[in-house]
Amino acid sequence: MQVLQIILQILLGITSLLLTLLILMHKGRGGGLSDMFGGGMSSGLASSGVAERNLNRFTIILGLTWGIVIIALGLILRFSGAGES
Repeated sequence: MQVLQIILQILLGITSLLLTLLILMHKGRGGGLSDMFGGGMSSGLASSGVAERNLNRFTIILGLTWGIVIIALGLILRFSGAGES
C-alpha cells in the first residue's frame, strides 16, 4: 500500500505541473470579471481551431486524472490511518 501511495503522490505532482502549464497555454477569450457576469460577448468554442480543441481535450482528461488521483490518495490515507490505531 505504501508503494501505491508513493506512485500516486508522484503522479499528483506531475499532473499538477502539467495541468498548470496547459491552463496557461490556453488562449484568453475575454476581459476578465465583466465577461463572467455577461458584460461581453466572447467567441464560442465552435470557432476555435483544431489545436485549441485538442488542447481543451487534453486539459480536461488531465484534470479528470488529477481529480481521480486526489480522491485515491485521500481514500488510501483515510483507510490506512484507520487500520493503524
